[in-house]
Amino acid sequence: MLIDPKTLPEDIASLKQTIVGMVSARAELEQKYRSQIDYLQERIRLLQKELFGRKTEKYPLPEDAKQLKLFNEAEVLCPDAEDEEAAQTMEIPAHTRKKPKRKPLPKDLPRVEVIHDISEEEKVCACGTPLCRIGQEESEKLDIVPAKIQVIRHIRYKYACKNCEGVEDDGPTVKVAPMPPQIIDKGMATPGLLAYIATAKYADALPLYRQEKIFARHGIELSRVTMAGWMVKSAQACEPVMELFHNVLLSGPVVNVDETVVQVMKEPGRSNSSKSYMWVYCGGPIEKPVVLFQYSPTRAGDNAREMLKGYEGYVQSDGFAGYNILETNGSPIRLVGCMAHVRRHFIKVIDAQGRAGPAKSGSAEVALSYIGRLYEVEKYARRNELSPEQIYDLRRERARPILEEFKAWMDKRVDQTPPKSLLGKAFTYALSHWNRVIRYLEDGRLKPDNNVAENAIRPFVVGRKNWLFAGHPNGAKASATLYSLIETAKACGLEPYRYLRFLFERIPYASTSADYQALLPQAVDPAQMV
Repeated sequence: MLIDPKTLPEDIASLKQTIVGMVSARAELEQKYRSQIDYLQERIRLLQKELFGRKTEKYPLPEDAKQLKLFNEAEVLCPDAEDEEAAQTMEIPAHTRKKPKRKPLPKDLPRVEVIHDISEEEKVCACGTPLCRIGQEESEKLDIVPAKIQVIRHIRYKYACKNCEGVEDDGPTVKVAPMPPQIIDKGMATPGLLAYIATAKYADALPLYRQEKIFARHGIELSRVTMAGWMVKSAQACEPVMELFHNVLLSGPVVNVDETVVQVMKEPGRSNSSKSYMWVYCGGPIEKPVVLFQYSPTRAGDNAREMLKGYEGYVQSDGFAGYNILETNGSPIRLVGCMAHVRRHFIKVIDAQGRAGPAKSGSAEVALSYIGRLYEVEKYARRNELSPEQIYDLRRERARPILEEFKAWMDKRVDQTPPKSLLGKAFTYALSHWNRVIRYLEDGRLKPDNNVAENAIRPFVVGRKNWLFAGHPNGAKASATLYSLIETAKACGLEPYRYLRFLFERIPYASTSADYQALLPQAVDPAQMV
């Protein structure tokens, strides 16, 4: 603001009073808008990090936080007697480094032997004595042959009765061998081709228009429209399997759920720019779970309530308020929160600090150190392959004190933090979801986070970056079915292409519930999939 010198008082005392007033007013303005300025600067640094920074949640703790962990060795490491002895006797060479050993190639791959021999002249020693072979040296190199495309010719012999040739009413008796049942009736697609296209798109994120170009390089004219129709028909043929997937999902003690956006064209009553959603549910037997995808035009919690109707047990999710509908009064469902989302909010605080942030440990780093100690307990349980009962006891002994200390520290810090700052929002998120976040202490089969569902939905998110949208609701439903089949097969330790080929070959013959039950990934023996 410009000041006209003529308006200033002439005497020194009044002039000093005017200057003091201006300085005080400036200080009041700075104090008034300081929190807003800090908030905007945080947002700018966070956006810069999201646009140009590393896409990882791993964050190296500062030296102060690392020093903090030294005073919690028992809680962090949870050593047993063998670990302590190994720690006391371990020696680290000063200047030696082991060369990483290459993993051997799979034994089930076919081998082609190429013999390398010396010439006949070289097989004679300089002294004139013929050399004798004393052994051989072997090395293996990996080769690849491009996809083999072949045509299956179905030849069906026809038979006729010669005695009936002169019959005028019905003509001669003719018999021909029937075609085997196919998913694509009267089409040229075999189960192997359908499995190949589905695996390429839904497991390898290769859109149909790219596959169209690949087939064209082999001289095959196969349009993306045709392939899209095949995928829809393949998914429709597998609907009985999806019903069984749903039953398996409801049988488990834990269901992990997550959702993400998907753009779907030609939805009735909606514009093409509207957001739709793909939901994923992971549950059933812990060793061989079901991964069930569901397309829905909305994000309403009613989708999850309808999918989980009749379910009794734990449902783990992020902090989305739509899931609250599952845990109403008298509901047999208990919601479990996600520690990874709590951690993510504190990582945003550190990301927003940028290079200009404090070098020493701040509140966000202290929070991450608490969470790191909790995950060290989980790491110890995995390393020692503890049973759910043992994990329950371990968490009660080791994790509960850390959680109580973490909660008390946040209760103290939250009142000293501006609520609109990223740190204030991190505290608010953690404390508002705390009762559900710590619920994983109740059962050793639970995890502290919802990473199971987030990892299951990641292939869909990666694929979405390539194919961008679904052209029709039928295509979105087919995608949900095929993603379910592929991700469930992977969760059960099956190779997706082989499982889909096995399924597509046999599902036309299935008619009873037992037939479809035998086709579930949980029931299939890998040896059956040749």
